[in-house]
Amino acid sequence: MVPMNTGMTRLIYRLYRLLTWLNYWVPRRFTPTGLLVLISMAVGGAVGMDMDQSMSFQVFLLAFCLLAVSISAACFFRGRFVVERALPRFASVGQPVAYPIKVSNRTAKTFRGLELLEGLTDPRPTLAEFTAARKAAARGRSFRLSLAASPSLNVRQATVKPVSLPVLPPNGEAETQVEVIPLRRGLLRFTGATVARPNAFGLFRAFARVSAPGKVLVLPKRYPLPALALPGARKYQQGGVALASAIGQSDEFVALRDYRPGDPMRHIHWRSWARAGRPIVREFQDEFFVRHALILDTFAGTEKGAAFEEAVSVAASFACSLDTQESLLDLMFVGPQAIHFTVGRGVSHVEQALEILASVRACPEKPFQLLRDLVLEHAGQVCGGVCLFLDWDEPRRELVRRLRALGLPMLVLVVADEDLDKKLQSQYSGQAPEGFRVLRLGEIAEGLRSL
Repeated sequence: MVPMNTGMTRLIYRLYRLLTWLNYWVPRRFTPTGLLVLISMAVGGAVGMDMDQSMSFQVFLLAFCLLAVSISAACFFRGRFVVERALPRFASVGQPVAYPIKVSNRTAKTFRGLELLEGLTDPRPTLAEFTAARKAAARGRSFRLSLAASPSLNVRQATVKPVSLPVLPPNGEAETQVEVIPLRRGLLRFTGATVARPNAFGLFRAFARVSAPGKVLVLPKRYPLPALALPGARKYQQGGVALASAIGQSDEFVALRDYRPGDPMRHIHWRSWARAGRPIVREFQDEFFVRHALILDTFAGTEKGAAFEEAVSVAASFACSLDTQESLLDLMFVGPQAIHFTVGRGVSHVEQALEILASVRACPEKPFQLLRDLVLEHAGQVCGGVCLFLDWDEPRRELVRRLRALGLPMLVLVVADEDLDKKLQSQYSGQAPEGFRVLRLGEIAEGLRSL
């Protein structure tokens, strides 16, 4: 591969940051009317360059004077404010979340017509991430598509519209509701807030910035799934009582213990409850129950960023849809280290699995063998499961063959872009193997509904 021109990449990166900064700064500073005046000034200046042939320069001068006065007046805005939010603990991608926010006026002035603008951390890519996107573009993708394919390079973290504030009396406070729509999973960080006041012409906003850090964990997007009955029979689990709150069906009695949420009513020992004054249940030694694996492929480069995000969303959808009241679910993937997390029957809750999936990152630099070893190590405990892959190469096919050779029925889902989809269609001539499905980007919901 031809090495990237470092100097040119740095120049393009600086231009990229400048343009994205303008795209962020201009709509925040200029009101909708101010943007119209700004556009009129630009058009008037371009058309009216020849003053002998056109009078459009007068439009330019008028718009320029209005904006100059408005911007100058913004320098005289003085205010001291305190902002307090009541942020929720969790949000979900694409789902609006409203929360109350209180603004306190710490001056002896009365303020009217104020607006509140939330401030988020700068999500723009580093130079290394930007360079990786350019390398992906050099491999045949357009640079714009390479940026779009990697959610980590997506500038927009969330949509937060400015909200109007009630009248703020001297040393008083006012409360309003702010609505945020997260666009990316992960930690959404608030750096502060900005109290803005449009000038007398209503063209330009004067700012008073307030430090108010906060954070919300944004959970992955979830898709509705049909009623699925994953294959796999109940299986003996060594130490099943300790792992799953005595959910099995063995009748070998061991001891009595306090009731735990999820214990079946049939295991309650009523006489001991009457003596102790609290619920007591019978504990059994050997346990037989259903345990499924949810295997997530995290070995994705920049060019597969969009497919990876969809795979995480599909994994979250399965975690929420499978009946963990009657079974266990083992989430397995490779991040900075190999992760094996069990959900269901009092071991852990689905919300904890979603928290883990909200923070999972791709690890293209690691070998697929790490995931293979992790899955095979725990294959003796599970009854079957779901594989979420980003490719269908020989290492992934070999893993599925070994799992099926162990008698484990597996549902294999490959999240594919257009190129991989065409390759798989050509490979199987429209007749995919049993238990194998392709989820095309842009048609994930439709593909899941047809399972």
